[in-house]
Amino acid sequence: MILETLGSVLVGLALSWAATRHLSERLPARRAVFTTGTLGAVFGAYVTHVALGPGNPAATLIGSAAIGAVLLSLLIRPGPRARGLRRAFPF
Repeated sequence: MILETLGSVLVGLALSWAATRHLSERLPARRAVFTTGTLGAVFGAYVTHVALGPGNPAATLIGSAAIGAVLLSLLIRPGPRARGLRRAFPF
């Protein structure tokens, strides 16, 4: 369980780093991104471990990556094109 937790922390940090590297202009402060990614991955590992039981470390890490990525995706703000959206019909 300890190794799964440490692995999920590393997965969360890697996801957060990748998100800040590629989407830095659409995300809030780096501190919030790294906190959300890490805690999301740990929570994902916990949920996956409870659902599948012990003895599935690879599945636990996959579950932690999935839930961590979902929580990070909730932080993404609309891009600059979304602010200038106009209706196709003026009425």
